[in-house]
Amino acid sequence: MSTETTPNLRSAASHRFIVIMAGGKGERFWPVSREATPKQLITLLGGKSFLQQAVDRVRPLVPIENILIITNAVQAAAVRGQLPDLPPDNIIGEPIGRDTCAAVALGAALVGARDEAGVLAVLPADHVIPDAARFQQVLSDAFELAARQDVIVTIGIPPTSPETGYGYIQAGSALSSDVDGQSLPTRFFKAERFVEKPNLETAERYLAEGNFRWNAGMFVWSYQTIHSALVEHQPEIAAAADRWRQAAARGTGALIEMLAAEYPTVKKISIDFAVMERARNVVVADGAFDWDDLGAWPALSRHLSRDADGNALVGSVVQVGAAGNIVYDARTRGRTPITLVGVKDSIVVLTDDAILVAARNEAQRIKELVRQLAANPAFAALV
Repeated sequence: MSTETTPNLRSAASHRFIVIMAGGKGERFWPVSREATPKQLITLLGGKSFLQQAVDRVRPLVPIENILIITNAVQAAAVRGQLPDLPPDNIIGEPIGRDTCAAVALGAALVGARDEAGVLAVLPADHVIPDAARFQQVLSDAFELAARQDVIVTIGIPPTSPETGYGYIQAGSALSSDVDGQSLPTRFFKAERFVEKPNLETAERYLAEGNFRWNAGMFVWSYQTIHSALVEHQPEIAAAADRWRQAAARGTGALIEMLAAEYPTVKKISIDFAVMERARNVVVADGAFDWDDLGAWPALSRHLSRDADGNALVGSVVQVGAAGNIVYDARTRGRTPITLVGVKDSIVVLTDDAILVAARNEAQRIKELVRQLAANPAFAALV
């Protein structure tokens, strides 16, 4: 699909940029994911890694040279290997993770060095979005609005269940979707407030009220708008981003050298706390498309077929009296069958060098397990 034939892509594609945040420690989907190959670099669904799928989804919207990846230094080579069509200088490795505000500032600096009239979308690398066309329409409309108004656009997902693992955005009054005399298909609302992950009772109330959206961590803004927001709310990070922009204009080598010296001292704070919860010009785009951030192994079962006993099985599995399990065989050799008897509500994952057995309701504690492995010299190589 080309930008010439896709509807509602009226703004100049050359001024549009996509910044994909592709860091992470590879903890939640251990043992398939590791520090060098976190969730976005592994293939669990769809025959491609989540990062490759994320790039495929946005390629119709911007030139390939306008897609930028912010990863970390450990993963940069693997990212380049998975995305050979991207210019190597479009993939920047953070020397150390400093949360999402620093990554956003770095992405803005990269865009500003290329085009101070640019408009950029900041997207996570590891989401599952089955309907690419509807996603592209929402993102395109957000580009249109952000190109013409001094607004911060965040894409909010209409909730389908009372999820307690997501942050929420309260959507206020509806805003005009008219751009250049034409109405955009996507609905936009004034963002009233951001709220942290709620308890179940609160999440049920949000779902019933109908004016809350899941915070998907997807943002669109012009370079000038995000620069001004950082200057107002995080002046030290804004000053650092200005230096990074100037270094990037001199070349990738100069930028990498500066990041190595400065990045470890940058304030560690999320973009939500740093800017989104403070800014007064935030707009919510209605993300009316199927979406899942696939935060841990139990979420995988939502995208796999299940047998009559509710088992989601990938690989050669024989079970007797087992129910509600997720079994994932990622071995590349020695594919002996996995056998289960009477096992219920568990996660079983096999790789060539590790086996995970966990209760489904304890999946979030896999991160604790990974940290214990990392602290043990005998097992640190498995992380």
